[in-house]
Amino acid sequence: MERQSKPAFNPYLILALGVTGISFSAFLARMTDAPPAIIAFWRLVFTCLLLSPMAIRDRAQFKAVGKKDLLLSLLSGLFLCLHFVFWFASLPKTTVSSATLLVNIHPLVVVTAGWFGKEKMRPGALPWAGAALAGIALLGWGGLQVTGAFAGNLLAAAGGLMLAGYYLVGRQVRARVAISVYSLLVYGASALLLLAGNLAAANPLFSYSSADWLIFAALAAVPTICGHTLLNWSLKYLPAGAVSVGALGEPVIATILAVPLLHEIPGLVQLAGGILVIGGIGMFLKAGRK
Repeated sequence: MERQSKPAFNPYLILALGVTGISFSAFLARMTDAPPAIIAFWRLVFTCLLLSPMAIRDRAQFKAVGKKDLLLSLLSGLFLCLHFVFWFASLPKTTVSSATLLVNIHPLVVVTAGWFGKEKMRPGALPWAGAALAGIALLGWGGLQVTGAFAGNLLAAAGGLMLAGYYLVGRQVRARVAISVYSLLVYGASALLLLAGNLAAANPLFSYSSADWLIFAALAAVPTICGHTLLNWSLKYLPAGAVSVGALGEPVIATILAVPLLHEIPGLVQLAGGILVIGGIGMFLKAGRK
């Protein structure tokens, strides 16, 4: 894996922190009964507000963004918005385990795209990516046996494809655009699209409790800024395939967090799948390093 310039921080450490950050998303989202599209919308609005001081500091860099990078950033925002829409829409129509399995197909797309592009992974790293995906399958395979869940499974897979596009586009733009500028463009575009969707669905925008607003803000601070934004930072220094495979650690970390926070104890199959995912990711990143 080739890095474009010497980073200020270890990109693998930032990747690990970003994956840990996004792992809090499911836990926090379960603490509110607000419509999923509303949760995603306010999460991104609060994120833009929290990032605004950094964006103001780097405001001169907005003028340096070329038309191509601007359009690609907006496309990335569209991919993120569609990922949220498909993912949330899948949850009532299938099991959580099935949705988790199918939304995590993105490494198949990202690594394949890199293989045919300019970011070929070392051949020795590929079996470990397969091992991590096999671990994800152990975590969610049982839910695929549920009848009548085809539509939900299809939506979850579509959410995974959108996430692949999000990583691939972000890898291109982050080589040239500062993280503060890129993040604000992507999250802002996605928030505007979600606003349009919520208005079309007649979802109320403001009638929520104080606890709900705190959860929206927490979703912005932890899984978005300390999650997605750190992953986007690492895209400047790591191939999109490495970030995509690394993100497979999210359901494993979420399962670990669920033990003390939700008192949900994983079964033996889940434990085996989690060990396979973490081991596969670690060996994939090690084997792919130059």
